[in-house]
Amino acid sequence: MRRQATHAVLCLALLLSGCGGGGSGSGGGQVVGATPTPTPTGNSACSLRARQDWAATQLREWYLFPETLPASLDPSPYGSVLDYVDALTATARAQGKDRYFTYVTSIAEENDYYATGATAGFGIRLKVDEAARRAFVSEAFEGAPGLAAGLDRGTEILAVGANAGSLRTVSEIIAASGEDGFINALGPSTAGTRRVLRIRDAGGERVVTVTKADYDLTPVSSRYGARIIDDGGRKVGYVNLRTFITSANTALRQAFADFRAQGVTDLIIDLRYNGGGLLSVAETLGDLLGGNRRPNEIFTQVTYRPEKAGENEISYFTPQAQSVSPRRIAFIGYEGSASASELVINAMVPYLHADVALVGGNTYGKPVGQIAIDRTACDDRLRVIAFATKNAAGRGDYYNGLAPVMEKTCQASDDVDHPLGDPQEASVRVALDHIAGRSCTPIAGASAAVRAQSAGVQPPRLLTPARPTTPQREVPGLF
Repeated sequence: MRRQATHAVLCLALLLSGCGGGGSGSGGGQVVGATPTPTPTGNSACSLRARQDWAATQLREWYLFPETLPASLDPSPYGSVLDYVDALTATARAQGKDRYFTYVTSIAEENDYYATGATAGFGIRLKVDEAARRAFVSEAFEGAPGLAAGLDRGTEILAVGANAGSLRTVSEIIAASGEDGFINALGPSTAGTRRVLRIRDAGGERVVTVTKADYDLTPVSSRYGARIIDDGGRKVGYVNLRTFITSANTALRQAFADFRAQGVTDLIIDLRYNGGGLLSVAETLGDLLGGNRRPNEIFTQVTYRPEKAGENEISYFTPQAQSVSPRRIAFIGYEGSASASELVINAMVPYLHADVALVGGNTYGKPVGQIAIDRTACDDRLRVIAFATKNAAGRGDYYNGLAPVMEKTCQASDDVDHPLGDPQEASVRVALDHIAGRSCTPIAGASAAVRAQSAGVQPPRLLTPARPTTPQREVPGLF
């Protein structure tokens, strides 16, 4: 969940500069009276020490867990603002409350991404099975180089190199350097980076050349993002939302208008790879799911630390012309489903109870959100964990993922051998079972996942750099 503090105000419910737009539940870019440190001017303000001191001041004013911050910490040993912020938040990270959710990024890069999905890369999402030393494409984005080169869901990456003469197998790279080695082999996320890949898919093995380029990530796929599935005569609406960015609002409204026109009351919302994004877009999705909700019913509650309680906000359902009245909802989620994705799922439980199910695996576990505080002279945006989110029942403590707190869960695999949205894809098939009232196997809770990891067992997972870009934070596995 993203909120933005800029120009000496805190803008609730959206990220865009100038506080424009806004979700229906927030009254359209509501501004409340918070006053972060004014933006400094002049080159001296952008020395490393000045930027580090500025970041520490903002953390001490806004951080949701102030008791975890060190009483004092000399910034001199730290070579970047980000390293210093990591050191300041180390205790909260050790407690599982802030898993690198507080960080410094570029204002320009973030604004471009949240407005249109602007990014650079191959435009594919990758999963890695580190134990088997294999890598697969789990999704490919329209209008990006990867799909144009024939990379799509289910394609296995066998080898990678800067040219045909330098190809190294994925197995060799992972054996020597782990996942980080594979990430490095793929090259930087800059337009013009060229890689040669040996791949295998249904058509056999071949070598392709792909050059990273700038593109706008489409939040709802034109191929499978929204459709109506006929499940034995029952109409089930399916939406795959890749990321919560502003351009998703129009696509979501179009999808739900179609569902409403065709009398759909059973829904599958596929958030399996959705790492979150704008709270305003989460509110739009909540409103579209709230056709049978009253305006005095709570969608979500946002709470700051006690001395910032004046910033607390309650968002209510505001049914739209396109809203549907769900009978049952299956949310597909996995470890890449975080933040705004989890908020929407959690928000529906007090109303639909066991008729809303988490299908797939346990989610990431991020019941907190960031505000953004800008230092425009330095292009620094400090993302600070400043608020927690809860549903209408006051439930929000799901740092270990949603599976342990859901009333209904159904275990399923992420079946890359079938397209997303295909009724035969494993997660969609189990979601249809929930919709139809058929039985399913519950998801093992977070404790089971922790035991598996401690035993050295790691299922295939989305490939994520230690220092992801803004798009990679919100679209896990993106390259």
